[in-house]
Amino acid sequence: MSQPVQVKICGVTSAAAVAGAVRAGARYLGFNFYPPSPRCLTPETARGLMLDVPEGVAKVALVVDPTDEALGALLRDLPVDFVQLHGHESPARVAEIRARFGLPIIKAVGIAEADDLNVLDRFLPVCDQILVDAKPAKGAALPGGNGLAFDWRLLQGRDWQRPWLLAGGLTADNVAAAIRLTGARQVDVSSGVESAPGIKDPAAMHAFVAAAQSDEGAAQQP
Repeated sequence: MSQPVQVKICGVTSAAAVAGAVRAGARYLGFNFYPPSPRCLTPETARGLMLDVPEGVAKVALVVDPTDEALGALLRDLPVDFVQLHGHESPARVAEIRARFGLPIIKAVGIAEADDLNVLDRFLPVCDQILVDAKPAKGAALPGGNGLAFDWRLLQGRDWQRPWLLAGGLTADNVAAAIRLTGARQVDVSSGVESAPGIKDPAAMHAFVAAAQSDEGAAQQP
């Protein structure tokens, strides 16, 4: 039997959201530190939330084009398990952050067309996981969490030598189809389980994880 699809719920902002995501069965929780986002947290708030995350659920710090000084200050007092880089970081910069801070790196790469997969390939040697997201629209204020999907057929037949997560416009209604088309074994959701920007809905989180881990959704591609 294959292992259940693992779910990352990103942009948790409250104790209720953390508890609801854990109850739903999330494997990763994302904590956002990008100020323009409605899901952005202060380090003090994030620390309190992270300390309530049980063992076995990974705590992910989402940052965008961080300086060493800013990232060092952020990580100094936070019990972070992964750093998610969601900006325009180059492969060299990703490798530098990984070496300097000694934490596993998830690099987000935006996809809109087949040529974007060539960009993704450049990051495989320098990170621990890839988050395959929808490329934001030109001029978008946020690099992710916009509720946009891309053509999942672009990922059919891909077999990367790194764990990866599928993101972008996923909801309880479409995640099973996305898994079937892409063969994803990990998925990431933020706005797709919210009642309002930054407000996670417990029922929506439960429904999303259940759909992702359903027999239909979790079936391996032929």
